[in-house]
Amino acid sequence: MIYMLEDEEGIRNFVIYALKSSGFEAEGFETPPALYEAIEEELPELLLLDRMLPEEDGLEVLKKLRSAPGTRKLPVIMLTAKGTELDKVEGLDNGADDYIAKPFGTMELISRIKALLRRTYGSSADTEKLSLGGITVYPSKHEVFADGEKVNLTLKEYDLLLMLMRNRGQVFSRDSLLREIWGYDFAGESRTVDVHVRTLRQKLGDCGELIETIRGVGYKAGDGSID
Repeated sequence: MIYMLEDEEGIRNFVIYALKSSGFEAEGFETPPALYEAIEEELPELLLLDRMLPEEDGLEVLKKLRSAPGTRKLPVIMLTAKGTELDKVEGLDNGADDYIAKPFGTMELISRIKALLRRTYGSSADTEKLSLGGITVYPSKHEVFADGEKVNLTLKEYDLLLMLMRNRGQVFSRDSLLREIWGYDFAGESRTVDVHVRTLRQKLGDCGELIETIRGVGYKAGDGSID
């Protein structure tokens, strides 16, 4: 179970939806008292904590959790609009395990959650392999191979490929890809997706045809199997 303390309803609902879509159990809370009450009922595996809260600053929440025996070792990722180096240092020095500045991409958030969970609890995810036709991806290593040859991708190209492969056959609109990969408040145009798909296909060579265009809708990963 992952808990999220975030007072902005739109952001909270968006992240909880993304977590559930990625296979996590997740629950969001608007205020610190609601979070404390939930922790009394069930201790989560990880907490996503907003820094700027109206009732109680996120750092104060973090300090309380770190001072209580039951939550002293609870993994915490701070999500905040305060993204200066000083803010990050302050958050980490007060006990945060990771610090992600807004706006953030959903794929990056999920990857960093998984990384923290692996560091905290251990996981067999290190051996995860995704295969689609001649494309093979090792998520824990951030490695991609096309017909046996290693392919060097940018972070967004990699996130795009990974999302399509993990949801083989599902059609994603350009707007949904922008939200999921570039972030909930990305101000760019949907053409950004087209540009990245084009360069991704070029780098994948003959395997690029597995990334299919659905005219008038968006993109999907085509025929193949995921192991």
